[in-house]
Amino acid sequence: MRFKNILIFTLAIAGITCSSQSPVKGNKKPDAKKLTDDQLLDKVQRQTFRYFWDFAEPHSGMARERYHPDGNYPDRDANIVTTGGSGFGLMSIISAANRGYIKRKEAVERLNKIADFLTKADRFHGAWSHWIDGETGKVKPFGTKDNGGDLVETSFLAQGFLVVREYFKNGTAEEKALAGKYDKLWKGIEWNWYTKGGENALYWHWSPNYAWDMNFKLEGYNECLITYVMAASSPTHTISRETYDKGWARSGKIISDKVAYGFPLILKHNGAENYGGPLFWAHYSYLGLDPNGLKDQYADYQKLNYDHSMINYSYAVENPKAYKAYGKDFWGLTASYSRNEDGSTGYNAHMPGNDVGVVSPTAAISSIVYTPKESIAFIRNLYENYPDSWGLAGFYDALSPQYNWTAKWYLAIDQGPEVVMLENYRSGLIWKLFMNAPEVQQGLKKLGFTTSKYPSKGRKAVK
Repeated sequence: MRFKNILIFTLAIAGITCSSQSPVKGNKKPDAKKLTDDQLLDKVQRQTFRYFWDFAEPHSGMARERYHPDGNYPDRDANIVTTGGSGFGLMSIISAANRGYIKRKEAVERLNKIADFLTKADRFHGAWSHWIDGETGKVKPFGTKDNGGDLVETSFLAQGFLVVREYFKNGTAEEKALAGKYDKLWKGIEWNWYTKGGENALYWHWSPNYAWDMNFKLEGYNECLITYVMAASSPTHTISRETYDKGWARSGKIISDKVAYGFPLILKHNGAENYGGPLFWAHYSYLGLDPNGLKDQYADYQKLNYDHSMINYSYAVENPKAYKAYGKDFWGLTASYSRNEDGSTGYNAHMPGNDVGVVSPTAAISSIVYTPKESIAFIRNLYENYPDSWGLAGFYDALSPQYNWTAKWYLAIDQGPEVVMLENYRSGLIWKLFMNAPEVQQGLKKLGFTTSKYPSKGRKAVK
């Protein structure tokens, strides 16, 4: 979901289970007893995973765009699934199977269901739409002209394809067949079509009715780096290095000399050049793409994301608007549900340059791979002192102590990064699977990236 206000109705809490498989054990309220850090992180990861397991859309197995715990969907959109959020869900399922939250056999069953659904769903030169009807596989328009392929959402989904394939490719005959399904889905995406006839840039949308009317070129820093990495890595429909350098990097103009709270931004954040954009920009592209040791001519990506997270954290500590609770253990601004000025609920891209007193748990939690001390302090504070922020699928999407307000509902694109980044912090599993995919290594090399952690075959990693 991008920067778009959504009308939401206030909801009560009640549990429903949408899975025919074994539900994941969870608790509705936080435990009274003190937990160790590892116990706390495991509890948050396990509970949040329920979004993609117990509360998935039942016909497709995909991740719902949003989950309303009371089952009340005024817009009758309970069956609408999200492409990008489902990619995060694929990685979450691998994490859960590896940790024993679910049985491996159950994971294979669900992943087969999702692959079969995607095989039959509407595609547009290989790309899927942002939203899909989970019952029919038909496109659900995100906007009037946004009724075709969404390359960015497709790239988030494709990250998950490679993670699933790499995890199961050497397994049983059934698991190898599953890996083959995801490999075929991945290779069918026509990334080069989205250069709009051969321009040196990728474009976000294409519609069979409106062609390129959306005209959204992917250039400058935001959440879309992974789209270029996936396109360059494609063995069937790849793009050139020039497309990356002239499109995404704007022929070098992507570099920034701005500094905030003593931390260089390094890259020019689109529309947020002074303090950086919403924190999901440090998450979505890096769920599979490991920024540690990753560099190109434009940035050191571990430092880029650490600095971005620390600027966001430092802003909350400074708290220039004097919002209640902001500080060292209550921070994190990113896009999420939000409280409007009139008290109604909408959607907002929170960041230091657009702070309305609403904190989104996914911001600090998903930054744990960059800021473990600061993120764990936030998680513990929220878990121990804000019991109303905890629900059936983990922490709710957003809250504001300033206004005594909590958005007691969930979004796939916020819950997914929490599960995956907690796994990457604890084991590095998802990073290892994605980064060791042969075509990813080739794609990164093509674009001029180097990585000290995942060398090409035949070379030893730098410890």
